Amino acid sequence: MEAVLNRSELIIRIVILGLGATAFMDIWAIAADALFGVPQSNFAVVGRWLGHMADGVFTHESIRKAAPVAQEAALGWSAHYVVGVLFAALFVAIGGERQLLRPGPVAPVLFGLITVVAPFFILQPALGAGIMAANKPNPDAARLKSLMSHFSFGLGLYIVAFALSRFVPKVDGGSGDQVSPAE
Repeated sequence: MEAVLNRSELIIRIVILGLGATAFMDIWAIAADALFGVPQSNFAVVGRWLGHMADGVFTHESIRKAAPVAQEAALGWSAHYVVGVLFAALFVAIGGERQLLRPGPVAPVLFGLITVVAPFFILQPALGAGIMAANKPNPDAARLKSLMSHFSFGLGLYIVAFALSRFVPKVDGGSGDQVSPAE
């Protein structure tokens, strides 16, 4: 019978999964910038958007024209990683512990691609870029960048879940004993 993760272990693994997948996405962006000249996302504008929410402003004609807010870069980067953890939690909630214990590549990559709904229909319109970046100078390039970023997040979900399943022992639910990943 397969060991079931206890609540603490499940939460820790989800946090590691989300942070790791988000970090993989950021490494992917650095590589795309270095190899192909695809500019990295500016998470300071996300922080600016979040900062203006405190004043009741939720959408902008152009976030770049909005007044800067204190610590917007730190706020934006923090939000980026929190959202990554929340997406990982949603992924495990939908797919179950199996996604952590016996991961396969298809479900996490598809999930990553589905998460592109958030920037296409929430973030980009709120920042003034329009639905699916329609107001950007080159909307197709912006859409492709978003799709590739979220594909890489999904790939990161798989890689991190695979590493956790192979190299981090599970705790046996009843005894508190560690169970080797091979069991």
